Amino acid sequence: METKFEMEQKEKILDIIAQRDEYEKQIFDLKQLLEISKSLNTTLDYSILIDSILYIIMGQMKVLKAALYAKKGIESSRFYLHRNCKGFDIDHNHDYSIADNAPAMRLFAKETRAWSPEQIKTRLEGYGGLEPLLRLDPCLIVPMKAKGIINGLILVGDPILSSDFSDYDRDYIFNIAILASTAINNAFLFEMTTTDMMTKLRMKHYFVSALSEKMEESAFTDNPLSVIMCDIDHFKLFNDQYGHSCGDEVLKMVAKLIQSQTRANDVAARYGGEEFCIMLPGTGIKTANIIAERIRQKVEKMKLAYENKSLNVTLSLGLAQYDPDKDLSPKALIDRADKAMYLSKQHGRNRVSTF
Repeated sequence: METKFEMEQKEKILDIIAQRDEYEKQIFDLKQLLEISKSLNTTLDYSILIDSILYIIMGQMKVLKAALYAKKGIESSRFYLHRNCKGFDIDHNHDYSIADNAPAMRLFAKETRAWSPEQIKTRLEGYGGLEPLLRLDPCLIVPMKAKGIINGLILVGDPILSSDFSDYDRDYIFNIAILASTAINNAFLFEMTTTDMMTKLRMKHYFVSALSEKMEESAFTDNPLSVIMCDIDHFKLFNDQYGHSCGDEVLKMVAKLIQSQTRANDVAARYGGEEFCIMLPGTGIKTANIIAERIRQKVEKMKLAYENKSLNVTLSLGLAQYDPDKDLSPKALIDRADKAMYLSKQHGRNRVSTF
């Protein structure tokens, strides 16, 4: 039979073992956070970054549901549910967006931590403008804050292994949110330095850099790669007859249409003045021609309403497919597409030509 002293010693040993296990878990989790930080800072591509954040949340917090709210652009005043939502049932007829000046956002800016919907309701005597996202029935809402500004929200569903998140779990996901918010802020800064503010398309230097990478990839994998160059026909007339503000509207309208016709892995850029370029990875010349012709037709059908006038706009387009034997640099491939575009100009404009 154990004496009182032996029982006390046994309890002390069990306490020491429990503390050791707890410290080991904390050390492991800190190492995980370090790896997460490294992972999130390896890319500035917004879509890839969002996917990485969601998969990290699901893996680290052991949940089947994760979603992220972020702004669609630099000038956006609302947070939108990102399309790469994991596990939550989405009603595509419902508007899930949240205003960036909602009362809940002001609360999050003051007290950045993991919140349950019930905690928000108690604190604000309501949901503070978060009602649209409550249809997703999240277990936790975690604000992402960088440089004093809320730049997104992380939503998670119920944990798989328990009925609720512990305080430790909430602190851990909050730390992940800090790393995610910093990564998203860096991605936004990168977007600002590589995006033409008028057209919201990428700038020339970004396009050339991205094209160089895709050319290397295409040469290695033999996957096709095509480039479209396009120029607004008689653009000088819009500026001369109606003023530069009219020319700006033409640029914005054409850029918006071009962007709407590109896929997630395509890159559309303002190459200079009234010239635009589109990179089409995994696309041969025949498919590129179909895409270019579709853009040409849609621009031709557009009507720009300006000062009680309805103005027509047309494009001349040229294409070229990457050829490793001819295109030793991005400039060589762009020049071939550019020459094809000038063939369209010489043969009457408002047409597509292939180099």
